Amino acid sequence: MPTNNARPRRRPGDIRGPGHGGQPSFSLDPGVVARQVRTETFRAGGPGGQHLHKTESAVRLTHVPTGIAVTVSDTRSQARNRALALERLIARLRRRASVQKPRIATRRTAASVRRRLDQKRLKARAKGLRGRVHPVE
Repeated sequence: MPTNNARPRRRPGDIRGPGHGGQPSFSLDPGVVARQVRTETFRAGGPGGQHLHKTESAVRLTHVPTGIAVTVSDTRSQARNRALALERLIARLRRRASVQKPRIATRRTAASVRRRLDQKRLKARAKGLRGRVHPVE
């Protein structure tokens, strides 16, 4: 008789659990995602001059339900970086929500097997001719 402990454990946001209809436990709507995000701003590094180094233009968005974090410091504008970070976060969530199709194993055709063995025989014959050269007396 199975107990409740026998069920596999799931992380928050995991869609591949048993009995799950393949739907993610999080929304991919930009408005909903924007409300589920923790925002951090900080000073960006790298080239860009005084404007970049004195302002907190870099943005890190952390999606609280899944724990996915995205950091953007592409532009000098914090608003533009925030919009880019939200786009990239939604793209990551979409990738996480997609379920890969299982690979269907296929059988090699007889002709392809024959061609491969013929190539191996040719290569073996060529390698066999690479033997030692015996000096002529």
